[in-house]
Amino acid sequence: MDHIAYCGLNCETCEARIATVRDDDTLRRQVAKEWSELNGVGITPEMINCVGCRIDGPKTPYCESLCPIRQCALGKKVETCGSCREMKACEKLAAITNGNPDALLRLERM
Repeated sequence: MDHIAYCGLNCETCEARIATVRDDDTLRRQVAKEWSELNGVGITPEMINCVGCRIDGPKTPYCESLCPIRQCALGKKVETCGSCREMKACEKLAAITNGNPDALLRLERM
C-alpha cells in the first residue's frame, strides 16, 4: 500500500524506483535519457534515485519538490488523493488519472 503514490500510480513499477532498489546505474542512465527527451529537460542519472513518493528516502527532484499532486497532498496531510474530498474535481490529479484509469481505481479503493 505504501508504494501507491498520492496520485494512485504504482511506484513499484516506476523505472526510477526499480533502478534505485537494484542500484542499477545502467537503468538510471537509460531512464535519465528517456525522461530528458520526453520532458525536454536535462535529467542526469544521479537524479534517478527514488524509493517512492510516500516512503521516507530518496526521491527524484521532480517527485521531491516539483510534483504538484505530491505537494498538495502533503499540504492537506492526506494519505493519498483518494482521501481528499476534492479528488473528483481536481485538475492536477486529472492530469494523471485521465490517462491512467488504473490509478483512479486504486484511489477509489483506498
